[in-house]
Amino acid sequence: MELLTPEGLLLRPWRPDDAPAVLDAFAPAEMARQSGTPVTTLDEALGWIAERERERVAGRGYAWAVVRDGAALGSVAVTAVNRVHDTGWVSYWTAESARGTGIAAAGVRATARWAFDDLGLHRLELGHRVNNPASCAVALRAGFAAEGIERGKLRYGNTRYDVERHARLATDLVNAG
Repeated sequence: MELLTPEGLLLRPWRPDDAPAVLDAFAPAEMARQSGTPVTTLDEALGWIAERERERVAGRGYAWAVVRDGAALGSVAVTAVNRVHDTGWVSYWTAESARGTGIAAAGVRATARWAFDDLGLHRLELGHRVNNPASCAVALRAGFAAEGIERGKLRYGNTRYDVERHARLATDLVNAG
């Protein structure tokens, strides 16, 4: 399945031929620190892509490559899908070359609409470190309302970070039209 955004971006499942783009995206130290799984070789990038497909097949998560002009420039996903409560967790990243271009917000908006319309989810959540204003801007531009701060939620190395939680509901006015 593929999605097309009003901005002309294509969202599609990750493919093995995207491995160089994944490897490039995870090269910066900040991405490597947050990834949880090292992606430093083409084999590791292929493993990352294979895990996204396993999640999709199992119905646990749905990751999309955000593509412009044939190049995968970012990722947006709905994971931790909970059918009891009809909720999911949204995450996103972009390659360094695509940051600040609006592709993350466009991808999150399209993925949210798909999750509400096709998966039948009611609530989508996401979180970002409070010291990451760019990620906050993406969440707000994608229609996710800020709900509060989760103190000391994330730990990278020996440092703990507060996280701002955002959510979007299927019934929010942003979904009309």
